[in-house]
Amino acid sequence: MTKPAFIITIDTEGDNLWQNHQQILTENTRFLPRFQTLCEKYCFKPVYLTNYEMATDAEYVEFARDVIARGAGEVGMHLHAWNSPPILPLTDDDWRHKPYLIEFPADQIRAKVDHMTKLLEDAFQTKILSHRAGRWAFNEFYASLLLEYGYQVDCSVTPRVNWQYSPGDPQGRGGTDYRHFPSQAYFIDPTNIANAGHSPLLEVPMSIQYKHSGLMNVLKQGYDNLRGKKRSPSVHWLRPSGNNLEKMKLVAERSLAQGNDYIEFMLHSSEFMPGGSPTFKTEEDIEGLYRDLERLFKWLSEQTVGMTLAEYYQKKVEQHV
Repeated sequence: MTKPAFIITIDTEGDNLWQNHQQILTENTRFLPRFQTLCEKYCFKPVYLTNYEMATDAEYVEFARDVIARGAGEVGMHLHAWNSPPILPLTDDDWRHKPYLIEFPADQIRAKVDHMTKLLEDAFQTKILSHRAGRWAFNEFYASLLLEYGYQVDCSVTPRVNWQYSPGDPQGRGGTDYRHFPSQAYFIDPTNIANAGHSPLLEVPMSIQYKHSGLMNVLKQGYDNLRGKKRSPSVHWLRPSGNNLEKMKLVAERSLAQGNDYIEFMLHSSEFMPGGSPTFKTEEDIEGLYRDLERLFKWLSEQTVGMTLAEYYQKKVEQHV
């Protein structure tokens, strides 16, 4: 690749899932065309990683079908275990605990992946090739299912982040610990997803950098341990959080300086809607988000080329031939 790829991933899901525990709405569908238009202005192609409630929303399906038909983006799979059929509760209140898919029995994991894959491929009349796990929880069995169902690329890995302190099932062990996973794209070893191997499944980790230098980060982790604080290392993501444009640029610069041939951005679809998330609550917040996105995308358009996950996969395969 003459220029590194800029990959935009959108976890496309219901409104304000941080707070909604009983009913999931999909009003944020109406706010996606504005974002799509911004992406196309800079020749970027978002990947809408779509979960159950959005895949059954007629307005969203119409929007995404048009994006696919015009070659202006991609639809991938995103699976929230607690409301994705078949529904067999794992805890006393799955809507509140939001258990990780990898905490369910193997037969239920398979059934949910099977149902979501077929639902998406029927709704969008295309092979679904890309995937991100709900709540970032991934393991070897999950990877084996993606391989079985013909997925080419996963983007669930969040390097430098440990999700074990984020509970799902109260009786479980939390999410996946990615602290020692690669931060560059790699074809995974199905027997150990933290290692490169020879499978046809490409892992494209999120662009995430430590907030502090190497030594400072080690010292901070040691200090947290002494104080009995259990938390993941402090990091910056290539993800808007309100007034963090310069930090996002820093993540991009560091990722490219470390030899990555891509940078990966993420946001939730609901974050484009006022009140759709805890971060962007008002119309003023949304306008601030778009100011940052406009500046970030303009800056990145001069040094990257927009690709979907499937397009990036093809480039990586060609390099390996």
